Amino acid sequence: MYNFGNEKLKINKMRANDIKTIDVNCKEWFDKVNGNSYFAGTIVINYGRKDEKEIKIPFQYGYGDHYRDIAYKIIKKELNCFKKVDNLTSYWRAYDQYKIKARHNKKDNCLKRELKD
Repeated sequence: MYNFGNEKLKINKMRANDIKTIDVNCKEWFDKVNGNSYFAGTIVINYGRKDEKEIKIPFQYGYGDHYRDIAYKIIKKELNCFKKVDNLTSYWRAYDQYKIKARHNKKDNCLKRELKD
């Protein structure tokens, strides 16, 4: 929260009850030389609504469904929400508790440059 004179502005704050949908779209690249997988992508909160927000998932190491856990951590940090479920580390419990429709999509076998775009 920033204070400009008498006016207080909330930056990047959203209540968990205001979140209706979460769409996570990632691309995965496998480094054949070193045998490591990497991913990057975007998170769209409330797709198609006037309060829609988009958050980038930066290029990072991970494979399988790890991108889902990272997306949840980013949402918690960026939007400062899910306070009631801080003790719950799984995204699916938080989404279930707040009745959020979550859609996850990962495209495999991408080129490294596709993740950097």
